[in-house]
Amino acid sequence: QVQLVENGGGLVQPGGSLRLSCIASGNILSIKSMGWFRQAPGKLRELVAGITSGDKTAYLDSVAGRFTISKDNANNATYLQMNSLKPEDSAVYRCAASISGGDYVPGRFEYDYYGQGTQVTVSS
Repeated sequence: QVQLVENGGGLVQPGGSLRLSCIASGNILSIKSMGWFRQAPGKLRELVAGITSGDKTAYLDSVAGRFTISKDNANNATYLQMNSLKPEDSAVYRCAASISGGDYVPGRFEYDYYGQGTQVTVSS
């Protein structure tokens, strides 16, 4: 089992930035890839960004160039730096771990463990 705990959400004005963090614990050696999902009320869950053990990354088109996913293996941490935030970025963001991938970023149905989520609200 893998446990994931997110931090860093909050309220930010349009154009602002936030950095989300996710700390993994448990059977972390089984993790091949990490990702960030988001879900807004009444909308489908989206895979926002993913990163493999080899640092290959992939992004949702609507966040590419604004969001950056990264990881710190020494601290079992994964981050999502979000810049130039827009009101439509408002959602609950959850990090996720996959035992698949490694040489590719898993698709949105290939994640095995999820955190509880952190709320991001972009509003003036």
